[in-house]
This record gives sequence, structure tokens and C-alpha cells, in this order.
Amino acid sequence: MALLELEGVTVRFGSRAALEAVDLKVAEHEIVCVLGPSGSGKSTLLRVVAGLQRADAGRVLLAGADQAGVPVHRRGVGLMFQDHQLFPHRDVAGNVAFGLRMRPSGAGETSRVGRRSRRVDELLELVGLPGAQRRSVAALSGGEQQRVALARALAPEPKLLMLDEPLGQLDRGLRERLVVELRGLFGRLGTTVLAVTHDQGEAFALADRVVVMQEGRIAQTGTPLEVWQRPASEFVARFLGFDNVVPATVSGAAADTPWGKIPVPDCSPQGERSLLVRPSGVHVVEPGQGLAATVVSRTFRGSHVALRLQPAEGPVLEAECSLRAAPGEGAAVGVVITADDVVVLTPGP
Repeated sequence: MALLELEGVTVRFGSRAALEAVDLKVAEHEIVCVLGPSGSGKSTLLRVVAGLQRADAGRVLLAGADQAGVPVHRRGVGLMFQDHQLFPHRDVAGNVAFGLRMRPSGAGETSRVGRRSRRVDELLELVGLPGAQRRSVAALSGGEQQRVALARALAPEPKLLMLDEPLGQLDRGLRERLVVELRGLFGRLGTTVLAVTHDQGEAFALADRVVVMQEGRIAQTGTPLEVWQRPASEFVARFLGFDNVVPATVSGAAADTPWGKIPVPDCSPQGERSLLVRPSGVHVVEPGQGLAATVVSRTFRGSHVALRLQPAEGPVLEAECSLRAAPGEGAAVGVVITADDVVVLTPGP
């Protein structure tokens, strides 16, 4: 069952469409992450759902109820945006507990206070700020303030939690740990999450489903694995960081490309297309085999070495190689491309 539905939502600023007829459903208990470059409309989408931005056309439904005219505080959603919006006159515990104080409860005052205190302790432990209850928010770093804002958004256990770059100011180690903990927490609480992030790794680790936006429209939606393995278009492939994208003519099980004829998967779309070759499908072999190329650069990436190869003809190819087998810069090599790592795309602008 869809907890959140967007039907033909359009938002215009003058002649520019920030959102153009967007349709999106988020199922109950689902975690959806919205990705896209700056200006693609992802934050505007979040603001429309929250009631902070009026839609020029279309509808937003929560649990089947049209939200037109429903104010922010009555929508039953949790919000966390990039600018934190913490209360400077409250300490950390006061900020985290604010949402709990606003939530009605039939319990006695002593019981409410005890529950609030335990919930605040639990959330501060989760976001990496144990013992910070009495600290002033003005004395916190930007990353610490963001963690307090996240804890405050989680405090009342909203049915729909909306996050705008929730972990953007955290260091990498804490961000990676917190993503795993958050996914586990959301699963235990049954929270439905709509998040916006520019970090693909964060989105793929957190989300059940990823939505990629382009110029106010949805370019692709699918599970993280589906989007990563099969980008729907040249735009999506390039946004995900793939550079081995070239125009090609596909005929049968092969394609004519600037790198010559290369194999494509069976049943690939035919004709004039764009072609993505994953770095994992670019294999370095002995000179004289396959496509002749020269190693332009090599970059250590921890588990492998990233190579940039300049063929005798065509653009640079990116490849991945094991640490021990990686050739040095300037080395002459052969290149073989395997069909399993070739994706036939919809041409982009």
C-alpha cells in the first residue's frame, strides 16, 4: 500500500519548471532516496510533500488523503533539512525532545518525562553524541548540529520521515556507520523514509529504491542494484560516474564504436544508441591482443587500481585492475571488452 503518492506534481518558478508532472509512489515501510545534480528538483519535491512549497498542478496524498491546504504541522511527517533549524535557546536534549513534547500522550507527567529522557538518550547514542544532553547547540560543530537535527526528526517516530542531505556534514567513517544503523533502525520502527542526497554510496546503502532526477523529471527509478547495473539513459550513467560512454551503432550481438567493434549482450536494443562499458569489463591483456592502448594514469583505490587507457583510436577508457597485475604509466597494453559489462543506453542530450 502506498503511504505517499505524487500525481502529476508540477512546480514552476517563472518560466522554469522545477518539477514537471512528477508521478511517484512510496510504499508503507519503504525507504526511497532521491538522487540528482543540483537544480534537478529533488529538494523541491521534498518541500512539496512537506507543505513548504505549493504545487502549481498535481496532488500529494498521504495515506490516501489529499494534502492540499493541510499545514506542515498537521501532515504527520518528520522533517530534517540541511540548515538544521535547531533552537539556540534549548540544549541538545531540549532540541531532541521537542517533537516528543508536541506529541499528545495520555500518560502521566512523570511517565512522559521518563520516556522522553530514555528516548533522547537512545537517539543521541545512535547518532554518535552520547552524554551530550546538556551541551549548548551553539557550541557544537556543524556535523554535531546535523546529528542533533537528525535525532530530533527521529524522536517522535513519524510515519513518514523526510531527510534532505541528512549525513552531508559527517565524516566518512561516521557516515558509513550511521547509514547502516539508520537502515536497521528504520526497519525496526517500520518508518517510511523519503530522503534526498547527492551521495550515491549513501543512497545505495540506505534505500530500498532509488529515484534519479533530471531537470524536474524522474529519469529512472529502481532498486539500487537495478539502477547501478542497468542505467536507463546516458544521463543516468554519467551521473553515476561512468565515463566510458560513447555513441554506437548496435547490430546483432555487436556494436560499432569509436573503439572499434565490441560485443553487446544478447537481445540488446538495435540501431543508433549510446553505449556504456563498465570499467570492470575493460580487461588489460598483453600487447598485440585486442585493442592497442597506452596506460595514461593509474590510481590506487584500496581494493584495486583504476587505470586510464588511451587507445590508438577513440576516447580514453577507464579500467579496473588488481593490485598485482596493474601495469605502470606509459606501458603499452592490449584491451579486451566483455559483453557482460556493456550496457546499451537511451541516447542523452
